[in-house]
Amino acid sequence: MGESHDSVKSKRIVFVTVGTTCFDSLVRAVDTQEVREALFKKGYTDLVIQMGRGSYIPLRSTGEDGSLSVDYFTFSSSIAEYLKSASLVIGHAGSGSIFETLRLKKPLIVVVNEDLMDNHQSELAEELAERNHLFCARPQTLYQTISGMDLGSLVAYQPGDATPVANFINRFLGLNDE
Repeated sequence: MGESHDSVKSKRIVFVTVGTTCFDSLVRAVDTQEVREALFKKGYTDLVIQMGRGSYIPLRSTGEDGSLSVDYFTFSSSIAEYLKSASLVIGHAGSGSIFETLRLKKPLIVVVNEDLMDNHQSELAEELAERNHLFCARPQTLYQTISGMDLGSLVAYQPGDATPVANFINRFLGLNDE
């Protein structure tokens, strides 16, 4: 089972971020047994959840029983450190966290918050998912997304080739309507 050379280096952290919002349905989805098991099966060791203003409290776990170690916090002045140490990021559809994660070349699952009425964020996430820069899920499809994801299919996002995406965003915001 556990070889003795499992050092700290072999940690594979899944970082979940909701930003400054309340996105309990994402935290709740990540906290399910099936999602935890799917992440563990994929070789992840730690789950760190930034829960923002949410009221749903995930279950902490040390992982000593041979499962995923789980911890959470509400806010941090340095999300970037968490992003850097992550092997996989599961985040809300905020463009800031999406582009920051892609810039760090981290695999990303964007979970769209269906409780937001004006959900233009989902269009950005879906566009980037179509280009294979990230995976896009809903809270209720997160398990399927994780168990079916092939990180090898992801294409690194090059900020230099942002023109099509920039055009898409501008078109979307109505900035370049001729």
